[in-house]
Amino acid sequence: MPDTDISPILVTGAAGFIGHAVSRRLGERGESVIGIDNLNDYYDPALKAARLANLNALDGFRFAEMDISDADGVKTLVADSGVQRIIHLAAQAGVRYSIDNPFAYQKSNLQGHLSLLEASRHAENFRHLVYASSSSVYGDKPMGGVGFTEDEPVNDPISLYAATKRSCELMSQSYAKLYGFPQTGLRFFTVYGPWGRPDMAYFGFTRKLLAGEPIEVYGEGRMARDFTYIDDIVDGILGALDRPPAPHSNRILNIGDSRPVGLMEMIRTLEESLGIEAQKIMRPMQPGDVTATFADVSKLHALTGYEPKVMLEDGLQRFVRWYRDFYGNLPPA
Repeated sequence: MPDTDISPILVTGAAGFIGHAVSRRLGERGESVIGIDNLNDYYDPALKAARLANLNALDGFRFAEMDISDADGVKTLVADSGVQRIIHLAAQAGVRYSIDNPFAYQKSNLQGHLSLLEASRHAENFRHLVYASSSSVYGDKPMGGVGFTEDEPVNDPISLYAATKRSCELMSQSYAKLYGFPQTGLRFFTVYGPWGRPDMAYFGFTRKLLAGEPIEVYGEGRMARDFTYIDDIVDGILGALDRPPAPHSNRILNIGDSRPVGLMEMIRTLEESLGIEAQKIMRPMQPGDVTATFADVSKLHALTGYEPKVMLEDGLQRFVRWYRDFYGNLPPA
């Protein structure tokens, strides 16, 4: 059951894809939410502004424009607002972007995560920090017909993004041991859906198909991803939030669909949803990419009853309807 009380929940990255969806669901179930975001221009700021407009229309939502690397600002906000639970989703995303912009990841992912840890440990009666990790920590692991499990070694990251996410898990482990407050790290697997990120493949393919442009298919189409619909992701996040681990624990959980889909199958499904056949340019795999992802979600299921419900065909149809409503049949500027 929802663990509602009078203390607000802090959501970092509230104008982002997952942060927007989580904040809306929290508002719908009667929680007070403080959202923070630095509203950077990594992708279309107009999309972030539209998400934020949705949230500002909710009762009980308050927004503070803030960079999570501002440790003093985050600590003061948490203390002054009486925050006892945090859902930390803000980070510099993108495997490929980390190749050319490494210091953005140092600031947002490492320094930013440390800011939230410090704010949590100093907060009065603090109860639970839930934070975003990533399936990228598993490295380029052969899929082998079974899902990736949380107990596997994760010592071979192939991108700086993955390395920062694993570093955040280790930082949280040390803070849980030192200071006792419960933490849950969620390893996300390829989240998609309405209000999504324009740098994701399905989003970029949609823009190009509607513009009559060819699409570049990396890994020559041989990659597979555990595409997970946004509503299912939110179910898992809030299920974990409402069930904190014991004190001094840093619990790690996979959160995915557990039904990996090949890249070419995803493209065919998207073509059917749009009614457009793509002109495909096959490219080799890019540095930092992994061949496949596949989540074993048995631990999250046992804890919360988590059961992904939205199949890729339905999820992409919902995304296409949203896209056409938001942008029309033209690509965003």
